[in-house]
Amino acid sequence: MKLLVVILNYRVTDLTIDCLGSIAPEIASVPGMRVAVCENGTGGDAEARLREAIASNGWSPWTELTAIHPNRGFTGGNNVIIRKWIASTDGPEYFLLLNADTLVKPGAFRALVDFMDAHPRVGVAGSRLECPDGSHQASPFRFPGIASEFDRGLRLGIVSRLLSRWSVTPPAPTQVTRVDWVSGASMIIRRELIDAIGPLDEGLYTYFDDVDYCLNSKRAGWETWYVPASRVVHLEGASTGIVAKSPNRRPKYWFQARRRFFLKNHGPLYAALADAAFLCGFAIWRIRRWLQRKPEIDPPHMLLDALRNSVFLTGFKLRVVENPALRRPEATAGG
Repeated sequence: MKLLVVILNYRVTDLTIDCLGSIAPEIASVPGMRVAVCENGTGGDAEARLREAIASNGWSPWTELTAIHPNRGFTGGNNVIIRKWIASTDGPEYFLLLNADTLVKPGAFRALVDFMDAHPRVGVAGSRLECPDGSHQASPFRFPGIASEFDRGLRLGIVSRLLSRWSVTPPAPTQVTRVDWVSGASMIIRRELIDAIGPLDEGLYTYFDDVDYCLNSKRAGWETWYVPASRVVHLEGASTGIVAKSPNRRPKYWFQARRRFFLKNHGPLYAALADAAFLCGFAIWRIRRWLQRKPEIDPPHMLLDALRNSVFLTGFKLRVVENPALRRPEATAGG
């Protein structure tokens, strides 16, 4: 098999069906391509609706559905499919992780596969992500660090300009470009890389998994590239509700994933400095926002939640992110 597209469905069944509909015209563009959908613990009639849509639209020859329970997050759900096909005698040359809240533009898969075929040292490549109106959505990125965490909290123009070389979101390239990391919303991974460093870190649950994977890929000697000819519309945050400037409170697992990323990859001292940088910058921003009567754009309780989940109050032990589904009574039920 040349390419396996992996899609997780969690509470976005209609969007998953729309995503499959956008993929259907692209199946012939990559000979030897299949799609694996993981119904990731939504429950209810989600599995039945997906099976009916796959059968009634004639997608069965190239689509298979796996249902799991409870929800295992982005990392666990993807790894269920990845591990199954890694063990298969017909395992794919490439895995493409694709969010359910996406719509694939013509030629998106072909552009990624052609690029990977032509560049054998590239382990990961990502698409240009777009908003529904066609405007660019953030990706690719630089690795986060102490300077970028301070800038993320402070939001002061002159400081942002001084720290621009460390900004996580640089100006979007218009040509294929080597980058630090790309969004897991549309990310192709070479099979050889998975053989070398393993699948996604399930300890992260959801969030920081893509940056973590690209960082570990780089440390293993592989490259990550951005391929803007591969265009994918991304309806950001449909499953989790976490988007830029979201009015929703950040869930605990987001903070836990961030803490795990810094501790795992940079150690306790660096994690503490990253936490201190954000907390100091954000505290200054909150005071400035109040004095200047700027509109409220931050998630509720962001400063307090960041402090509560920092290494200063939780310690320096490397912990697995808590899976919220395992705390709900229905998580132990069948189906």
